[in-house]
Amino acid sequence: MKKRPTILDVADKAGVSKSTVSLVLQNSPLVKQSKRDEVKKAIKDLGYVYNRSAAGLRGAESGLIGLIINDLRNPFFTEFAASAQMEFARKGYATVIANTDEDPEIQAQVIDSMIEHGVSAFVISPAYGGDANAFDPIQRAGIPTLQVLRQIDDRTNVFPFATHNYAVGGQLATNHLCDLGCRKIAFAGGLKNRPITNERMSGYSAVMRERGLKAQTFHGRPSRSFGRDIALQIASEHPDLEAAICFSDLVALGMISGFAEAGVKVGEDFRIVGFDDIEESSLVFPRLSSVRCNTEHFGRSSAQTMLSWIVDGERPPDLRHYDVKLIERQSSVGIR
Repeated sequence: MKKRPTILDVADKAGVSKSTVSLVLQNSPLVKQSKRDEVKKAIKDLGYVYNRSAAGLRGAESGLIGLIINDLRNPFFTEFAASAQMEFARKGYATVIANTDEDPEIQAQVIDSMIEHGVSAFVISPAYGGDANAFDPIQRAGIPTLQVLRQIDDRTNVFPFATHNYAVGGQLATNHLCDLGCRKIAFAGGLKNRPITNERMSGYSAVMRERGLKAQTFHGRPSRSFGRDIALQIASEHPDLEAAICFSDLVALGMISGFAEAGVKVGEDFRIVGFDDIEESSLVFPRLSSVRCNTEHFGRSSAQTMLSWIVDGERPPDLRHYDVKLIERQSSVGIR
C-alpha cells in the first residue's frame, strides 16, 4: 500500500518549513502569496489530504498566544507572565505559556512546537546563548513577535523590544545611596557581560564616575544563594564597603539573610537597594528598598500592545522603555 503523504512531505516538496505549510493550511494571512502558491501546488501534486478536524484544535483559529519565559521560577517573570496572560484572557485570547529555564535549546524546541500548533503571536522573554538566528523560524512563519525584558535579536524592525529603563533605575539607586553618605558602593549579581547585566549596571557605573567614586562589582547568578554568599564574603573580606545595589531583589534578599548570619545590621551597618520590587520586598525584615519596575503594568501593557498589533494592525515601536521608580525602605534608610 502506498504511503499517504504527510505535512513533512509537502514542506519538503515546496521547500518551506513545516510551520509554513501549517499556516497555509489554516488560511493564515501571515504567509506571502508566492509561498502560499508553492505550498498549494505541492499539496495538489502529492495528493495530500488536510485533516481539518485535527486542525480545529490548533491555536490560530481560537486566538492562541505563545508566551515564552526564560525563568518562571523567578517571581519577577512569574508576575509578568500572569499579568500578560490575564490581559489576553480578558480580550478572549488563550495563552500557552512555556518556561525555557534559561536553556536556548528548549527555547528553540518550544518555538518550533508553538509555530506548528498555529499560535497567532509570540511574546518572548528570551534565554541568552545558543543560535544567533534563534528567531529565524518565527520570521519565516511571519508571526508577530514582541521581545520583552531581554533582547537577543537585534532586528527590532522585525521583532520589537519592550523593556524597563534600567539605566535610570541604577542612577536613582546610586544617587540615593550617595545622598545617604555612602561612598564605597558595590554592584552585586548578574552574569558578567550579559546585556541585561550591563543595562542594570550602566546607571550605577555612570553615577560612580560622575561622583569620582570607585566602582566595585561582584558578578554571579542572580539568586538568593549568590546574595547570601556575597554578603558573607563582603562581611569577611571587604568590611570597608558601605552599600550595594543588587542586580535583582532575589540577590538582595539573599544578602539580607547573609548579613544577618554575619551579624551585620542591614540599613545601619550596610545599606542595600534591590531591583524589580517583587512583593516580598515589602514583607521581608528589614523591608527592602528597590527599583520598582511595575511588572504587573508592564505585563498588561505588553499584552495590549500585541493585541493592537494583531487585531488592529498597529505595529509597536522598535524600542520602548517603561519608567521605573525608586521605593525607599528600611534596607537603605534604616529602621525608623
